[in-house]
Amino acid sequence: MGRIRYNRLCGGVAERFKATVLKIVVGATLPGVRIPPPPLVGKIMVDEITKIKLEDLGYDEFFESKWKSSELTDSSVARVVAEHKETYRIKNADGEYLAKITGKQMFNAVKREDYPAVGDWVVITGLDEERAVIRNILPRKTILKKKYSDKQDAQIIAANIDIAFVIESIDRDYNLNRFERYFVLANEGGIRPAIILNKIDLVSETELNERINQIKNRFDNIDIISTSTITEQGLNELANYITRGKTYCFLGSSGVGKSSLINKLLKRNEIKIREISDATGKGKHTTTAREMYFLENGGIVIDNPGTREVGMAEISAGIKNIFDEIIFLSKGCKYADCTHTHEPGCAVLKAVGEKKLNENKYQNYIKLKKESEYYKMTNLEKRQKDRRFGQFVKKALDQLK
Repeated sequence: MGRIRYNRLCGGVAERFKATVLKIVVGATLPGVRIPPPPLVGKIMVDEITKIKLEDLGYDEFFESKWKSSELTDSSVARVVAEHKETYRIKNADGEYLAKITGKQMFNAVKREDYPAVGDWVVITGLDEERAVIRNILPRKTILKKKYSDKQDAQIIAANIDIAFVIESIDRDYNLNRFERYFVLANEGGIRPAIILNKIDLVSETELNERINQIKNRFDNIDIISTSTITEQGLNELANYITRGKTYCFLGSSGVGKSSLINKLLKRNEIKIREISDATGKGKHTTTAREMYFLENGGIVIDNPGTREVGMAEISAGIKNIFDEIIFLSKGCKYADCTHTHEPGCAVLKAVGEKKLNENKYQNYIKLKKESEYYKMTNLEKRQKDRRFGQFVKKALDQLK
């Protein structure tokens, strides 16, 4: 009996203790004590658990040293995660802000590269919980830029990129020369390129292997990932390729599936996607602005609007690295200023004729080299060249009369 009464007594104490705990958890008032309700407690706990560090955004010793030498160490740093018209969305360990550059920066800017871009690390001064002012841009570790044929200034695609994923749809968009163009851009900016062959569910395994062999024969030491967002083939391989704290930029034409791949990596439909036109086989510009996203595994990805024109800016170093075989052959040319197009004693033309150099690669090299030289010209030089060409055509037509 004593044991039964003892158990009942303990049970009663336990029930009263349990009831007291429940009252505390729901925010009941005890004598002289006010316990906050659980939503606030939960929020504090979640904020502490999910609080990010600058390293999670890609910050490292390179940027730390640049910040310390900037003479603006009284300010904090943040990363540009999205760019809007005259406004930037930036992020650091304290949260996200909408930011603008100072009037002085606008006045001193002489080219597009003087303005922030997605991926940049910037020195900021906070105005309030939602707004900040960008005081300076930290030097860039890498930069990806292209040029439009009708514009003199180069456009920055993104900054501080570790790897550029060049994505092509294996059915309609597949083009080795386009891969090469992107490789030159990436190499010029100090970025390592990698290939994603997307929509592999649309071709047979035999066709897929043929394309992969073509790529390997054309390019040395390039990583290739084959994916499908329909069958989810290759998505685990892609996710495992992306590592914590590194930044990856997705490049390619409209409709190749850049946004769909990022949605799969995010495990949610964050980015709006649209169907490809059956009539043209071309995608529409679903992504209209560059934006940075953060994956569960700590990887950082940037989505870009589709690019139909891959204009070459200052790419002399990129051409030398991607076409190193041609650069090596050119050392055997008879003339030091050989253009490798018509000169006698040209070692490059000889290698093409003897099938020792891929002719398509040679043709793409000549095309990119001419493009690069044209873009380097000033607007005045371009007009003079066009005028001379017009005079040449007029003279030729007069001779035919």
